[in-house]
Amino acid sequence: MDPNRPLASLMDLRGRSALITGAAGHLGRVMAEALAEMGADLALVDLDGTRAEDVGRSLSCKHGIRAVGLAADLEDEAAVRALPHRAKEALGRLDILINNAAFVGTSGLEGWAVPFAEQTSDTWRRAMEVNLTACFALCQAAEPLLRESGNGSIINIGSIYGVFGPDLSLYEGTSMQNPAAYAASKGGLMQLTRWLATVLGPDIRVNAICPGGVARGQPEPFVERYVARTPLKRMATEEDFKGAAAYLASDMSSYVTGQIMMVDGGWGAW
Repeated sequence: MDPNRPLASLMDLRGRSALITGAAGHLGRVMAEALAEMGADLALVDLDGTRAEDVGRSLSCKHGIRAVGLAADLEDEAAVRALPHRAKEALGRLDILINNAAFVGTSGLEGWAVPFAEQTSDTWRRAMEVNLTACFALCQAAEPLLRESGNGSIINIGSIYGVFGPDLSLYEGTSMQNPAAYAASKGGLMQLTRWLATVLGPDIRVNAICPGGVARGQPEPFVERYVARTPLKRMATEEDFKGAAAYLASDMSSYVTGQIMMVDGGWGAW
């Protein structure tokens, strides 16, 4: 790399395109916004294709980039493997892949937000399918296009609970739980990140972002305990992840691969 390149040019993603899963969700939309602001064209994937299209129209109008919304169920492997080709058909190339979509379940899903003894194998398998197997399949299907681009970058979105064990005392007195399947799938994704970095290099860089807890109206007792345990004394907002996504997607991180970037307010520093 030219040592005299100005910083602004390292941040420039014009002429590149990115595929982002879970793009209509909270974090996905913010990362899409960051890359659009840097000039990247976008293939925005979501289970709800209409919402993905809406996000694409908004970002295209605001930033003057091309954006396409793609509906896909990440529990359908054939649909997953077709995504890179669909992105290339729409945008002409693929430079960046962000595996952001995740199976997080709901409090009403059987065998999910319940004590460990009540968590079910069926729910475990669904979490693994979306959070880990779909990422494997999508990286595999995207590999040729990412190599061809000359700027290949994969960003996997993990979690602090893919790195650290949970403190269940945070959840006392609430309906919240911390499913084993979520932690195990995210932990597997972190190791897949390291594995892919060594196998796909030097043509493709592979890194991960591990978010800490994001404020989304959780019960007050949980928030108070979480904030007290976090050095920066607050929960995250989605905007806290724009810089990390911009860094790992662009030439600012051209010599960075196989890394797990903790964006957790210092949660893991204790």
